[in-house]
Amino acid sequence: MQYAVLVLILIALLIVFIYNALVRLRVQCDNAWADVDVQLKRRYDLIPNLVETVKGYAAHEKGTLEAVVDARNRAMSVQGAAGRAEVEDALSGALRQLFALAEQYPQLKAVESFNQLQGTLTEIEDTVQNARRYYNAAVRDLNTRIAQFPSNLIANGFGFTSRTFFELSETAQREAPAVRFVTGAH
Repeated sequence: MQYAVLVLILIALLIVFIYNALVRLRVQCDNAWADVDVQLKRRYDLIPNLVETVKGYAAHEKGTLEAVVDARNRAMSVQGAAGRAEVEDALSGALRQLFALAEQYPQLKAVESFNQLQGTLTEIEDTVQNARRYYNAAVRDLNTRIAQFPSNLIANGFGFTSRTFFELSETAQREAPAVRFVTGAH
């Protein structure tokens, strides 16, 4: 009888330990996603200033400018890693087109505010990449714990579900938009 009680206590402690570990990993994923979200918001906030600066020098390139704004607006309205990754692909492509357009205007490349915006965007892209990497590591840890025995029994019993990695879908868009220009005489 005493052994049965002791075994039940050990099983209960194991369940509590596994449950708490799963909760910790879930919170870590939520925190990591919030960090990605904050960094992407910084990026979204920068884009209108960038478009306005380019618009002053290349106003007749309305289609490219509208594509960037449209991609930004779509990216801001999507929630979750899977949906966000898809719209981020589109936004990165639109930003690449914007910077390719800017290459055609030497007077734009000489504008200090444009160069500052480029530098800020480069910094934000690096930070977003780091935040994505951390989020994906947290998701990996959670998903692994959910799949492993015996924690999979606890995870299924308490409704823990796997998370989706924040992955870019196109190989060409796995790199940050090229935002560095050569300034000065050619």
